[in-house]
Formats: sequence, C-alpha cells, structure tokens
Amino acid sequence: MTTAEPLVLCSGAGRTFGHGATATVAVEPTDCAIAAGARIALVGPSGSGKSTLLHLMAGLDEPTVGAVSWPGIGGRPALRPGPVAVVFQGPSLLPPLTVEENVALPLVLDGRSDRDARAAAHHALALLDLLELRDKLPEELSGGQAQRVAISRAVAGQPAIVLADEPTGQIDRASADAVVDLLLAAADHAGAALVVSTHDPTVADRMRERWEMHSGRLVTSVEEEAWSR
Repeated sequence: MTTAEPLVLCSGAGRTFGHGATATVAVEPTDCAIAAGARIALVGPSGSGKSTLLHLMAGLDEPTVGAVSWPGIGGRPALRPGPVAVVFQGPSLLPPLTVEENVALPLVLDGRSDRDARAAAHHALALLDLLELRDKLPEELSGGQAQRVAISRAVAGQPAIVLADEPTGQIDRASADAVVDLLLAAADHAGAALVVSTHDPTVADRMRERWEMHSGRLVTSVEEEAWSR
C-alpha cells in the first residue's frame, strides 16, 4: 500500500437508482479523495446520499457514472477483509456466534487459520477494552455494546480506512459518545483514516474535517456556520 496516494478517489462518481422518469439520483457526480490519516465527518440530513456515497467508497456498490478507485490500496478485490472496513448503522453481528467468533469470522474468510483469527480477535477486543464480552451472544448485548463489538471486528484486520455509516444513529447519547471514542481510538491504533457519516453535530465536532451532502451533492469544505444552519 502506498499511503502517499489517496486511499479512496472518486472521479465524477455518481449513483442513480432506477431508469427514465422514475430514476432517483442518490449521488451527483462527485470528485473527492481521502488521504491516509484523515478524520472526516460526512454530514447532512437523512436521505441526502451519505450512505450511498459511503457504499461507493467501500466498493459495496458501483457508480452509474464516473469511477471510484483505491490508489493507495489496490483494486476492488483487495478491499476486504482488511484494508477497507465498514461499520453499519444497524445490527450487523451474526446471532449464532459469540462476540469473539463474530470478530474472528472476517479473518477466517480471508484465509487465516481459526487459531490465528481467534488470536487476532482476542487482541482486538482486549485493545478496545471489550474482552469481558467475548463469550456473549449478540442477543445479550446492549445496542451500544453491539456497535462497539462491530468496531472491534472492523479494525481487527488492521484496515487502512474505516467507513462508519451513522454508527450512533440507534443508540443513546452516552453510548454514542462511547462509540465515537472507540472509533477514534481504533483508527488511531490501526493508523487508519476514518470517515463517519452522521446527522449529529456532536459527533461531527469530533472529526477534523466536515464534508456536507445535500440532495446528493457533496461539498468537501464546510464552515461550522454552514453546519449550524
């Protein structure tokens, strides 16, 4: 990985759903780049295109116009598991697996032995002070705990970038603060860039940059006054 190059590069990348008169433009053609070590809040109201843009950046979806590339990482097959980690808004842990098994699973799918994957999961949980949860099932966790475990799973593979999609949208204020603390600590430990989509100004204030989306259009330099409107 060449970190001098952007980790993610959007070149006129846009996404439209549907065709003809019923088509919906979720993301207008967008030019942006995410550098190594970035801390970006992607702000805007629900339905503004934040999630769609994050999915394009993660390689989970493909643009209908323009292109997304990962110059500092490699091609699409190199993205996961490992270099590009995604934290979703809703529940993403597999119910039959324990916390440690959930964290280890992406590493097993990447070809690691069960022993090595479990060791890496144990290490990630310990670093993020979640080790006491390792034998619990997802149904035994609070919403905040489940999100913290999802973050641990995302960073266990030492990613280059973490993309978090409204990670505090379904939890209370105290849990949200803890989740943001953990995201920042995990990104710092992994040396990863971090992009957090949010409509919560308290979360956005924790990042160094703010990018704003409005009706599918991205503005990559947003003054605080504009966000507080």
